[in-house]
Amino acid sequence: MSNEHVIQTWNLTKQYNGKAGCKDITLTVPRGVVYGFLGPNGAGKSTFVRTLLGLLKPTGGQAQILGMPLGTVETRGKIGYLPELFRYPEWLTGRQLLQTHADLCKIPRIEQKTQIDQLIERVGLTKSADDKIKGYSKGMQQRIGLAAALLSDPDLIFLDEPTSALDPIGRKEVRELMSELRAQGKTVFLNSHLLSEVETVCDHVAIIHRSELIVQGEWRKLSRIQSQVEISGYQIGAVLEGQQFPMIQHWEQRSTSGEYEAWHVTLDKDDSIPDLVQALSAAGARIYQVVRKEPHLEDVFLYWVNRKEQERSVDDRKVSL
Repeated sequence: MSNEHVIQTWNLTKQYNGKAGCKDITLTVPRGVVYGFLGPNGAGKSTFVRTLLGLLKPTGGQAQILGMPLGTVETRGKIGYLPELFRYPEWLTGRQLLQTHADLCKIPRIEQKTQIDQLIERVGLTKSADDKIKGYSKGMQQRIGLAAALLSDPDLIFLDEPTSALDPIGRKEVRELMSELRAQGKTVFLNSHLLSEVETVCDHVAIIHRSELIVQGEWRKLSRIQSQVEISGYQIGAVLEGQQFPMIQHWEQRSTSGEYEAWHVTLDKDDSIPDLVQALSAAGARIYQVVRKEPHLEDVFLYWVNRKEQERSVDDRKVSL
């Protein structure tokens, strides 16, 4: 395994009685990135993460983390983990929880107070650190869990839906924290279905749907799926409705002010933008502005999911024949 990769899997599979879970996942996670593992609820994301962590035994395939097999003691000492379904002893204070984790991580007692104080401040719990966890909100519990995940100064951090219980300010703080960890050379494996949260911080993404990996890679490259422009001017709608333009895949009106219109148009490729403007103008539209639009991660996600569904439909028809 290359030193440039912190996770590699080959057809990793974990199923329950032959169903659900994750199936034949082959992916590579580079070192020093925020890696978004994306998919709807029930797609198999958490099963995949727990299998990587050695909490579940795979039913097929192989994997390595930090160059070592899954579940080794040495590997676990270099990994931090914030689970999606977190639950902590309610009779402990936040500080006591971190002290317990510090003992489990074998952090010397002389170093514990400084590290714990720094983490408590880092996750925004300074005023509540000595309160019992039973009085914590879900967001506060998620924050203390994040501190526990970072306590051992891990090289690889798994965050399973880390902002699900947080308010907008908390989500922003977690995004900033992930960026800081990346800047320190650490790798963050972010498991999430909140696409708007992911696109601002992730370098690489993998999309899982119905237990299978659909696509993976640098998300900016994966986003080059379609060319989208916003065209503003007069008589655009009449022209679009009255004629066929082979380079247009989809169009919809965004706004109108009197006779002035703005339309969102999806094209087959970037090279078609000049041809479209020329064709619309020749057909009588008066174009005042053309702005190329970058697709959001939600657009990218839906594109690859729909493409996979179309492939499945074709395969199903072949089987039925």
